[in-house]
Formats: sequence, C-alpha cells, structure tokens
Amino acid sequence: MKTAAVVGVGLIGGSLALALKRLGVAECVWGVENSEKHAAKAVELGLVDEIVSLDKASAEAGLIVVATPVNTAPTIVTKLLNKAPADQVIIDVGSTKQELCELVSMHRHRGRFVATHPMWGTEHSGPEAAQREAFAGRAVVICERERSDADAVEKIEELYRALGMKLIYMSAEEHDLHTAYVSHISHITSFALALTVLEKEREEEHIFDLAGGGFESTVRLAKSSASTWIPILLENKYNVLDVLREHIHQLQIMRRMIERDDEVGLRDMMDKANTIKRILK
Repeated sequence: MKTAAVVGVGLIGGSLALALKRLGVAECVWGVENSEKHAAKAVELGLVDEIVSLDKASAEAGLIVVATPVNTAPTIVTKLLNKAPADQVIIDVGSTKQELCELVSMHRHRGRFVATHPMWGTEHSGPEAAQREAFAGRAVVICERERSDADAVEKIEELYRALGMKLIYMSAEEHDLHTAYVSHISHITSFALALTVLEKEREEEHIFDLAGGGFESTVRLAKSSASTWIPILLENKYNVLDVLREHIHQLQIMRRMIERDDEVGLRDMMDKANTIKRILK
C-alpha cells in the first residue's frame, strides 16, 4: 500500500501511525489533524510523514484510520464512505460502536468500513502520548464483521495480528455493553475517587506524600482527557447508567456493613471479589 492516513493523531491514532510505519503497511503515513499544535508535534515526533486535508486523504489513501472522539467519528466515517474508492479500507478505533454502526448500516459503501476497538490506552493524550509497541498482547474487538467486505476485514485482521493483538468479534450492541462493564465504569470510579480526595483532603502535600501505589493505580485514570471521555460516557449512557447503578449498590452494601461492624459480611464480599484473580491473572 502506498499511502495510509490517520485522522486524529493523538494517543491511539499516533500509536497506530507509528505501527503502520514500523510494519511497512504503507510507504507513506499521512496525518489529518484539526489542532495546529498537534499537527506540528505529530510531524516533529515522526508519527506521520505529512499533514494533509481530509479530502486529500479520502481521495488518495488506501487505508484510513479514524481516531477522533466518538462524537465526531460517525460524521467523519460517513463523509469518507461517501467518496470511498472500491479498494479503500476505512476503520475507526473508538470506544463506542452502536451509534456509529447504526448510522452507516445502510450506506452504499458500508462494506469498505471495518469497526474496530483496540483495547489499549493510557491516561495521557495528544501526540506526545503515542507509544511504540503499544498494542502487543492486547485484545482488539471487531464489530459487525459480516457487514464489511471480506477483503477489507482480511486486511485489518492481518494488521492487528501483526501488532500482536488477539482478535475478538462482537455485535456493536455487545461491544458497548461489555466495555461499559470493564472500561467505562473504571474511568467514572477514578474520576469520582479523585474528586472525593480533593474535596476531603485540603492539604495537597499530604496527598502527594502519603499516596501509595494502590491509590495511584486506582486514581490514575482521573488524569484522562475530558474531551475524550465525556462523549464516550454520553454515547453509551444507558449501559453506563446500568453498571453505575450496580456499582453504587455494591458501595452501599459495603457502607452498611462497615457501619454495623459486620466483619463476616465484609469478608464474604472481599472473598467473592477476590475470585476476579482467576480471570485477571
């Protein structure tokens, strides 16, 4: 492939751009970026060879990766599909899928689009956050595989396998449900914990001096970008609200047990929680 393009050269887009260059998937990797600051930094860091317009990428790139916030991705994907050549492949890498897949479901060029979600990320954002070897050993979800053209799916499967990723197939609805459970709630919890500590602990040096590894690992995600996570939570709101209700319910149970000095109840809950280690080794 002569040219690939990444729309949105931040953490995920930048890391994929590096991977495309390293794997030799394309001779040239373009970036499409609205932020002039991010565009300049992406070129400076060597994430992309050149910054181009979306129209130029649409007309000339063999592969286009849409790595923008999930509230903008549907419009961009639709615009790209409107002009998609027969041999072009378009993918997204967003954390929500149902709205996007529904929007493009009847598009005449739907087959050239492959909905994907690499299950990797950090609390950092922007081109500077991009990492080499970011995706090895991680899972990637491909949604509605049967709705994409066979050659398009094959190319993307080959790409993710070359990155060392495990391929998982789901419907868009299944994806959004499960990511609410294992990803989105983690960010909400982290944001809430950070706010709780900032509200109750007024001495910042005490937070810095006394925070141990457990606190740091739990609150790490609170440093994540609001511009990334607000669209995710709002687009997946019904699944997020469902898991949030259960999370609050579990907290309320533990609160009542602590109030009652219920050592047996707390031990039972913690022992049950410990069984997660059978899954997350």
